[in-house]
Amino acid sequence: MKLNNPFHFTLILTTIIISFSSLVSCKKGNALEVEHKKTKSSDTFPSRKVNQDLKNYWFDGTAEISTYELNQVRYGEVHKGKATLIFVTEPFSKASNTKADYTNDNNIPVLKLNSTKKFNTGIYPYSLMNSTFFPFENTSTSLKISSSIQEWCGMTYLEMKNENDLIFNFNSYFEGASFKNKKLNNSILEDDLWSLLRLNPELLPKGNFSIIPSMFYLTLTHKEIKSFNVITSLETNSTKTINIYTIHYPELDRTLQIEFTSKPPYQISSWKESYSSGYGNQRKKLTTEAKLIKSLKIDYWNKNKTSDIHLRDSLGI
Repeated sequence: MKLNNPFHFTLILTTIIISFSSLVSCKKGNALEVEHKKTKSSDTFPSRKVNQDLKNYWFDGTAEISTYELNQVRYGEVHKGKATLIFVTEPFSKASNTKADYTNDNNIPVLKLNSTKKFNTGIYPYSLMNSTFFPFENTSTSLKISSSIQEWCGMTYLEMKNENDLIFNFNSYFEGASFKNKKLNNSILEDDLWSLLRLNPELLPKGNFSIIPSMFYLTLTHKEIKSFNVITSLETNSTKTINIYTIHYPELDRTLQIEFTSKPPYQISSWKESYSSGYGNQRKKLTTEAKLIKSLKIDYWNKNKTSDIHLRDSLGI
């Protein structure tokens, strides 16, 4: 085709330039969109660091065991029991999704929290245990969470595996309740906040956002595992000695309040959790409460002889 007319040549050249610019703009827009999505689903605090004093406290070769007087909500009543929070550092293997037994450059230091509750409902006992494997630094989502409940009717086991997305598997004695490979976008987990406040309380998320509630709560109340909107706040008592972190779930009509010392190592002194419990006319809003009995820093795994039983008295259990 001959382009004898300069106007036609200019028009075609302009069209080519505009089309090329549009193509480049689209590619740039898509790249920005992808980057935005990555940022949105990435970890909340990807550069989190812990100060040296706290590192010295947590990496001294012992665990911190704290026991609590427990008044636990279940079946529309409050039941007396005991709770424990066991914090300990250890290496975690992503390859095996367990504690690492062998030295490896890929191992990730974690602050593990084993949280237990034991209480009786009438004639039969409940035993609950929740384990979180929270990276000691850098990221703020557990690499794994495992949660189990045992009572005379049966048992349940829930596990979360962090593969950028959060993968949940649930086994239950209730018909039709079990599931495999439920995938959720990486999100803030309520169970992680107990460890975050021990390491970086200033980073506790505040305001309005969404959280995946605790594994204990979701299992006991048969709620769907998903994020719920929350309103959170961090306050200090009048003497400036206790911090109070509050999480309120409007949709669930549930509130969790954790009290911890305002100075390192940020000892958890008590907590309260309020929500509706029971069935039919017996359903009412009640409050679970836990208050610190005693805390020990000890290598408990080496205290497994009959001669070590007296240490249980030291913990008030």
